[in-house]
Formats: sequence, C-alpha cells, structure tokens
Amino acid sequence: MTVTVPPSAHSPVSAPSSDGGRKRLGFFTRLLDDAPAGDRYRLAAEQIIHAERHGFDSAWVAQHHFHEGEGGLPSPFAFLSYVAARTSRIRLGTGVITLPMEDAVRVAEDAAVTDLLSDGRLEIGLGTGGTPASFNAFGFTAEQRGDVYARHLQTLLSAWRGEALGHTENRLYPAAPHLLRRLWQATFSVAGGERAGLAGDGLMLSRTQPRPKDDPAKALDAVQNPIVDAYLAALPVGIAPRILASRSLFVADDPAEALRLAETGLRRVAEGFARSGHILRGDTLQDLIETLDVHVGTPDQVIASLSRDSVLPRATDLVFQVHSVDPPHPLILRSIELTATAVAPALGWVQAAA
Repeated sequence: MTVTVPPSAHSPVSAPSSDGGRKRLGFFTRLLDDAPAGDRYRLAAEQIIHAERHGFDSAWVAQHHFHEGEGGLPSPFAFLSYVAARTSRIRLGTGVITLPMEDAVRVAEDAAVTDLLSDGRLEIGLGTGGTPASFNAFGFTAEQRGDVYARHLQTLLSAWRGEALGHTENRLYPAAPHLLRRLWQATFSVAGGERAGLAGDGLMLSRTQPRPKDDPAKALDAVQNPIVDAYLAALPVGIAPRILASRSLFVADDPAEALRLAETGLRRVAEGFARSGHILRGDTLQDLIETLDVHVGTPDQVIASLSRDSVLPRATDLVFQVHSVDPPHPLILRSIELTATAVAPALGWVQAAA
C-alpha cells in the first residue's frame, strides 16, 4: 500500500530548513535499554552508529540526573565524545542539557571540547529540565528553575562570545563563538517559541507536550502549531528557521508483535505520565497510544499515522525515538532501518549525498 502524505492543514508551506530546504532526519535516545548503565551506553552508541549507516543526519541524547527510569545519561558530553570517535558524519546533539542544574562555564567548556573532538558536529539543545526532585540536589527548587536557567544562559552565551568571565583575564578556551549558531531551545509554550525565535535559535518540540487542563484530548499538532507560529513570527529577517519535531515511533515488520511490545512499554510508563500531568484517555492500548502520541506498526501504518500530524510538514528536522515502547535492541535497530528506508522518505526526507 502506498500512502500519500497530505499537505499541512494548518500551513500549506513548510518552513525552509538551513540545509538548502532539505528535511533532516534524526534519532533520539534517552538511553533506556533494559540493562546496566555501561551496557546502556554501549547499546545506544551502536544504535547511533546504525543510524549513521542508514543515512540519518543527526543523533540526540537526553540528560537526566539520578532517575534511571526516566533517562540513563547524566553526562551527555562525555558520551557524545565517545560516539564521535566511532562515527564520522552524523551530527551529535543534546536534547537537552538541563541547564539550571549545570555550571554554565563548565557547559561552555565541555561543549567547545566535544565540538572539536567531533570535527564540528555538535548541536546544543537546552531546557529548564527535568524531574522536580532533582533540583534539590543542586541547591534550589523546581519552582526556581526559570530564574536559574536565565542566569546560566547568559553566562553560557557570554562565554561563547569570548567575554570576560569574572575577571578580565578569564576567556573561554578553546574559543567557540560558532556554537552560538548551534543552539536550540526546548519549550512547551507559545512564549517559549517566541523567545527561541527572537534569539535566532532552533526550536525543539517534544512528543511529551502537556495538554491544556481544560482540553486534555487536544491533538499534539493543535497544541504545537501556535508555538511554531510564534517562533516563525519572532525570527529575525535572514535567519533560517530550525524546527525540530520529536515524535515516538516504533516501526516493525510484524504488526502484532509491534502492538504486543507497545502494550508492555506503554503500560510500564503510563502511571508516571499521569503523575506528570498527562490525563490518560482510558485504559485500553489504543487509549495509551493516543494519550502518549505513539506511532506504532508496519511502515505503512506508521506513515498513515504520522501523516495526520500537521506540524511535521513545517519541521526542518524530523527526530524519532522508540520511547516509550522501548523494544529490545535488535528491534530498535530494525526500526531505525525501516524508518530510513520507508517512513522518513514518505514524509519528505531525502538522504544526503555521500
């Protein structure tokens, strides 16, 4: 069966990318394989290497402190340096650094070194984070994270601009002014979209987007299109949009196996999503798939499902993850293959020339 992807109902014109208009394809992982930490890192590296072999343009890793059930990587720059030594082309991004919990000068330095070690392949996504309890370990509460983020962001930008840091003799080494053009801001709000646009940064949209309390069944694209609108309206003239849309999908050869694994994975995380503010639509597998915005099945089934998402035609970067299905490693590799060979081309992705 051939599935034709219709143009966006919200906007018939896709936002042009900064890569000559070509959509980019990304793989995202929170390093959640059911294994000890060292094996998680090895398996995630293998998945990124596999994605590079199949033409993916980027790979993104999340940062999480303490709570291994939500994410297995507290030190993304160390991990990305390890992956950089085992890859040659794929861009490597943080999705995201939880900046309020980090020393901003240390982030500036680590990013500069990682970018050099990866031959200029680093992308830096930033966010306020994270699990509320985690902030206490860093000396403040989750309610204070916005103010802390703003202060740390200004320090980070000053460092990359080459400005003095606490003393006229203190300048970032190695210098990294080019990283100012590689920043992405993650947000759930229209105000955040406007803020990212005014800064000329990339916009990161998450598959975990909360819904309005008065409309918990509102479609993901209906919530995110206004964020894209605000971003594009605020973007300075001459700055190409960078809009990353992260979505959950698990593509498999066997639709029955895909649904079986989806039920296992989604039921495992449903309670946590409910605690974080998501209102579950019911207790059936289909209810969980719709609540958690998961696209699962054969390539044709996933293409048909994704084609209803009107944000994707507007995105410059299509970034896919297997969370929260979290199938076994061999099936993640197969999902990567099917995404590159069938799903992503149907959404407008063309593999870059070698």
